[in-house]
Amino acid sequence: MLSRQIPLFVALLGFNAFSAEGSRLRPRQDAVTVTHTILSPTPEPSVYDWAAGATTSYPIHSSCNATQRALLSRGLNEAITLAAHAKDHILRFGNSSDYYQKYFGSSPTAEVIGWYDRIVSADRTGIWFRCDDIDRNCHQEGWGGHWRGENATQETVICELSYTTRMPLEGLCGYGYSVASGALNFYFGADLVHRLYHLPKIGEGIVEHYADTYSECLELALDDPALAARNSHTLQYFALDVYAFDVSLPGEGCTGHPSESEGSETPDTTATETATPSATSSAATECHTHADGTEHCS
Repeated sequence: MLSRQIPLFVALLGFNAFSAEGSRLRPRQDAVTVTHTILSPTPEPSVYDWAAGATTSYPIHSSCNATQRALLSRGLNEAITLAAHAKDHILRFGNSSDYYQKYFGSSPTAEVIGWYDRIVSADRTGIWFRCDDIDRNCHQEGWGGHWRGENATQETVICELSYTTRMPLEGLCGYGYSVASGALNFYFGADLVHRLYHLPKIGEGIVEHYADTYSECLELALDDPALAARNSHTLQYFALDVYAFDVSLPGEGCTGHPSESEGSETPDTTATETATPSATSSAATECHTHADGTEHCS
């Protein structure tokens, strides 16, 4: 009996020793609570874009084919070029410019600068230049295009005649052209300056026809400078004249003298025939519609 208890006692001593050793090796661990803080991404501050939604190029309608689009885009860029230089000329010389005094008399420069800047910088949203003859006017003789008036006040139709007769601005003072006797629609860019002012977005219903021919525009500058600053043809003549003098033929220009017929946009049927057609004889009569429905051909 005693001999069987001795091994059991030794085994218990060994177990206790092993337990004591284990307790020394692995002391009791206290529970640790770990908190993770998850931060939401900081939202980007919204940036105010004052120009958001603006249209910076003159929109050309899908009815224009590739050739029409190319020529019309070039013409519109030339209109911007003419207006931008006219504005810059006035900013440089003010009303001390002989050209300014000739066309605008004593009118303050700010309004004239503003009208040119509207062509250069105004928002073009809603404007359309179309080629589809939607109002069925292009079949009429001499129609190079027309403002759509009450049908669509911000839209202009450009007829096929414009693409076959309008000259590029690089040719200003060429083809026998002079500002005083040439047709205002001879160069595509100058013609589009006129058409742009019909659009309420650009001309605001203020720029209108108060004088037509070159001589009438000069008379208007003396008699009513305030109206001269808002006269569509005056704004065209000035832009052409200063661009010719400052850029096309620097220091010389091509002002010329008014023709006997004084047709600002009318063929000069009395011009002497030469080997090279004159500018006035190759320009088509221009017709368009006003806001009150009046058709204007000159």
